[in-house]
Amino acid sequence: MLSEKETTRISKFLSLVLRHKPETIGIALDDNGWTDVAILLNKMSESGTPISMDVLRHIVDTNPKKRFAFSDTCDRIRANQGHSVDIELGYQTQLPPEILFHGTGANSVEAILSSGLQKMQRHHVHLSTDIDTAKNVGQRHGKPAIFKVLAEQMYKDGFAFYMSDNGVWLTGEVPAKYLELT
Repeated sequence: MLSEKETTRISKFLSLVLRHKPETIGIALDDNGWTDVAILLNKMSESGTPISMDVLRHIVDTNPKKRFAFSDTCDRIRANQGHSVDIELGYQTQLPPEILFHGTGANSVEAILSSGLQKMQRHHVHLSTDIDTAKNVGQRHGKPAIFKVLAEQMYKDGFAFYMSDNGVWLTGEVPAKYLELT
């Protein structure tokens, strides 16, 4: 099929157009982030990144972070979370585990301890259920720093939590008082 390098390159391109800049190839996302698969494949080909439906299915099925999802009929596709464009993913509020984790770069620790975790250009702050995932995320930003998030207490205090289709916990912000550096 595809080399790991080529699969990663296409996955990153899909993240760009399905999470941040659909206009890059001239597609539109509906209110819930979905776009037509046939149009996506056509526009990718026109933009110099031609792939087949089999390749797209392979990327969706094998992506270790489960970044993408097909509709039940496989005629539409969307990113599961991480959007910077205005969409409504339709997730329902859920009771989170007592503790969740957030990984970041060590250079951000001081600012986070001061002002908490902010969603920045994304729709939500992303949290994981395990330290290893948080560490992997943090390594993308240099030397990793891991925060323990008192998620259940936040929920009891009125903060909404959602779980994305790929198991990432989402919330609007995490005030500093709910954070502990591990």
